Amino acid sequence: MKQNETEKINLLDLKPSRNLKWETGEKNEVILFVPKFQNRLLVKYVMPNIKRPYFKIKLDDHGSFIWTLCDGSTTVGKISDKLKVKFGESFDPTYERIGKFVNQLVRDKFLSIENMSGK
Repeated sequence: MKQNETEKINLLDLKPSRNLKWETGEKNEVILFVPKFQNRLLVKYVMPNIKRPYFKIKLDDHGSFIWTLCDGSTTVGKISDKLKVKFGESFDPTYERIGKFVNQLVRDKFLSIENMSGK
């Protein structure tokens, strides 16, 4: 009987990339534009005819900083290091908080992730 070997993925090796339209607001906060509809027929026929086809979500300082670094080439480990330099101990525990934040954005399909090894 073979045991199923599961590959352990290290969060710090993942490269998150953005899946949403976004812009920077007046106070350098990131504003995400989340489509109101996901169904392709609604997207094709309804969204062009409504005045506001997106929900706007404003991120705080920490979230905005992380979002701008999620370019698909920067690993979560490097983002964590940059967070520590910019915000110091105000973002502790860094790895736990960034893990929860990135995980939530991936679950909501705002971000996609790629392993450093390309898997």
